[in-house]
Amino acid sequence: MLLKTEADTAQLARTLAGLVQPGDAILLSGPLGAGKSVFARAFLRSVCADPALEVPSPTYTLVQAYDAPVATVYHFDLWRLSSPDELDELGWDDACEGIMLVEWPERLEDMMPPHALHLTLDVAEDGSRTATLVGWPGRLPTSCGAGPENGA
Repeated sequence: MLLKTEADTAQLARTLAGLVQPGDAILLSGPLGAGKSVFARAFLRSVCADPALEVPSPTYTLVQAYDAPVATVYHFDLWRLSSPDELDELGWDDACEGIMLVEWPERLEDMMPPHALHLTLDVAEDGSRTATLVGWPGRLPTSCGAGPENGA
């Protein structure tokens, strides 16, 4: 799906925030500058029903928890994770009962949640951005690019 502006990325985040349930995970991949922070900020503000919510990057803390009406949301940034073994110290098992938004999920290795939504943001040479969604069969509206080619 084409994301022409940051507003498009934020709208995708708000749409997905309306679909999450306790136990869900969104695995957010993409290079630096692809819009992961824009997505995360809009997602968290929407799911927490607080448009002014302060959303710092968890780059150094590795995880931030947010109280949302539907469940506690755990925002992980695993860029600095040395090993998946460190996830226990971050409360990974407790987070699995809430909602997880995970940046740099490649670092999870074999601890990747099996029923997660994989969201990959990419930047083309012309600066345009795209989102590819794989997972959550039958849950994604067609406006999110759902279809048989992406596992939805």
